[in-house]
Amino acid sequence: MCLYVEQFYLGGTGLKVAVKDSIDVAGYPTKAGSEALDAVAPADKNAHVVDRILAAGCQLVGKLNMHEFAFGMTGVNQWTGTPTNYLYPDYIPGGSSSGSAVAVAQGDVDFSLGTDTGGSIRLPAACCGVYGLKPTFGRVSRAGIMPEETTLDCVGPFARSVEQLIQAMEIIDSSFHAVSDVGPIRLGRVGVKADSEVQAVIDQILSRIGLDQVAVELPSMEAAFGAGLTLINTEAWAACGPYLATGKVGSDVSTRLRTAQHTSDEEVAMAEQVKLRFNAEVDSALAQVDVLVMPTLPSFPLKREQALAGATDLAVSALVRPFNLSGHPALSIPLKEAEGRPVGLQLIAAKGQDEFLCEVARVISQSINQ
Repeated sequence: MCLYVEQFYLGGTGLKVAVKDSIDVAGYPTKAGSEALDAVAPADKNAHVVDRILAAGCQLVGKLNMHEFAFGMTGVNQWTGTPTNYLYPDYIPGGSSSGSAVAVAQGDVDFSLGTDTGGSIRLPAACCGVYGLKPTFGRVSRAGIMPEETTLDCVGPFARSVEQLIQAMEIIDSSFHAVSDVGPIRLGRVGVKADSEVQAVIDQILSRIGLDQVAVELPSMEAAFGAGLTLINTEAWAACGPYLATGKVGSDVSTRLRTAQHTSDEEVAMAEQVKLRFNAEVDSALAQVDVLVMPTLPSFPLKREQALAGATDLAVSALVRPFNLSGHPALSIPLKEAEGRPVGLQLIAAKGQDEFLCEVARVISQSINQ
C-alpha cells in the first residue's frame, strides 16, 4: 500500500493516530521507506512519543509511508509507492513525511506524527493542505526515532486544525501547556525570495487579519539554507551511507548520498559558523516582534507526474530548512490561491515558545476563516 506500510490497532478507543515509519513501534520493523531495511528485525520497544500516545488512550492505527531514509522533499518512493495528495492530486504530497500529511488530509486519522530535518513536516503540510508543526529542537523526545544521532531533526504533529495540533502536542510533550491569552500580537514580515503568485497570497492574507506588522530582514537566510544542506548531508551519510552496499537504495536517494559523502570538514565548520550567525539574527528579530511570518514554500509544489519522472526540487525547502539549522519552532498554516493551488503561511517563534506559537496560529487561522 502507498499510504500505510503497516496497519494495526493498538491502544485505546480515543483519537486515531498514525506515525511515520522512522518511528519505532514495538513488534513492527522500522524500515524508513527503504528496501535496504526490508529484513530488519521488529523494534523491541516503542519510541517515547508512541508510549505517550498509547498512555493517552489514543488508538494507534499504523505506520505511514515516507521518502526513503527521510532524505527527499517530493515524497516519491520507488519501492513502497508514492502516496496520492488527497486534496491536490496533481501535486506531490511533499517529503519526507508524505504519508503523515496525506493520512491527515484524507481524514484517516485525527493527527499523525512526522519528522522534520529540513522542512519534512512543514513542506508536506503545505503541499497537502493541513497544519504541521516543527517544535523547538529538543523539545519533544526523539528516543526511538531514526536516525539516532542528529543536530537538526524534530518530531512533530500534523492535524486539520490548530486546536488538534495543540491537543497532539499536549499528548506527546508533557511540558506543553496550551495558552489562551497572548495579548497584542506583533508580526515580523520577513523579506524572502518567493514566486510572485505565492507572495501575493501571503500578502493578501496578512493584509486582512488585523494584526500589527513590521518588515524584518534575516540577511543570512540563503546562507542558512546552504548550511542546513551541508549538515544534513554529513549526518545522512553517517546514518545511511552504509546501506548503499546493499544495492537496494532508490536511485534518487543513492545519488544524494553519494554526493553527501564528499562533504568536507571545512564545509561543516563553515556551516556551524553560519548556524551561529543565523541563530543570532533570528533571536534578534524575535526580540522586536512576537512571531516571524513568511511563505512556507517559495513556489508551488512540483506536479506529481514530474516528480515520478525523476524531477527533484531541493530549493522548495529554502524557507523552511533554515529554521532546522536554528532550532526555532515553526508552524505551517494551509492556504489556497485563486486557481486552487496549495500555499502555506509559515510562522516562527522564539525557542521554547511552542505554546505561544500555536496560539498565535489559532488566532490567525480564526481570522482567515471568518
